[in-house]
Amino acid sequence: METPKFRSIFTSASKQERIENFENYWLFTQAHNGEILEDDKDLINKRTRLKFFQDNPVQLRIPLPNPDMFYRNYVAIKDNPKTLDRTTLMLTGIYKFARHEWVGIKGAWDVVPNMANSKSIEDKISRVHLAEEFCHVRLFDEMLRTCGLDKVEWMPLSPFKEKVYEQFPKFPGFLMNAPAFVTELMGVTYYCHLNNLINELLVDEPEVQKRLIELLDEIIIDEVAHVGQRRNFIGPIGMRVSKWLVRPFYTMFFSDIPEVARLFDVKQMIKDGESFDFNYLPGYIIEKSWIPSYCKM
Repeated sequence: METPKFRSIFTSASKQERIENFENYWLFTQAHNGEILEDDKDLINKRTRLKFFQDNPVQLRIPLPNPDMFYRNYVAIKDNPKTLDRTTLMLTGIYKFARHEWVGIKGAWDVVPNMANSKSIEDKISRVHLAEEFCHVRLFDEMLRTCGLDKVEWMPLSPFKEKVYEQFPKFPGFLMNAPAFVTELMGVTYYCHLNNLINELLVDEPEVQKRLIELLDEIIIDEVAHVGQRRNFIGPIGMRVSKWLVRPFYTMFFSDIPEVARLFDVKQMIKDGESFDFNYLPGYIIEKSWIPSYCKM
């Protein structure tokens, strides 16, 4: 058994360590993303990578047997989930998860200062972070298109949920930081389980299987870094609160996506969140992502 290389994400860190890691993360994200294109909510390196995928499309050898089943259920489940095949459930679930991300970043984009008005490294990081999330929605859309689903519309949530997402970025840091951190952790947990499911369900479609994993990897690399970046905002008390929030947050969020309970072991996902320490991530993800220094052995 390999010697662990990383400590728990919940490990303690001094204020000075966190300040130094903000500076280190800022250097990483500039090199990783390239120039921010604020008018387009985009990043130059992300745009180039997406264009590569679009210029070299991959499609299913055998199309989905019933695309109408996806379109009927992707915004909200209308059929009994037990009647949907697992691949369709996976794709409708991907949409619903990404839709929550999209609504959340829409609300935050107009609240977080733009680069010209960012007074601190933290503000600049937050702006780039949101641009990354918009890029992720485009990658999710490309995942669906790869499966022949090119008529997807990104729909708003209910007015109440839209208002909650709109107000959340306005909360003071001592209220927002722990939930925001747990949300990022939940994303990485979901993506890692989704990676396994893609490999399982598309074993007979190796080209599409590989492409979906490549697209998902682009997202995971960013989200792993986001977990560490969000961790930097939180002191010792906030870390204890964050660990306590994992179970209720995972339970509440995933209960809003019926596909998750049909496809994944939610209890295991909660355990993975509570014990998250980077060690179970593939080496090539670690190499391309960013981890706080205080989480390294």
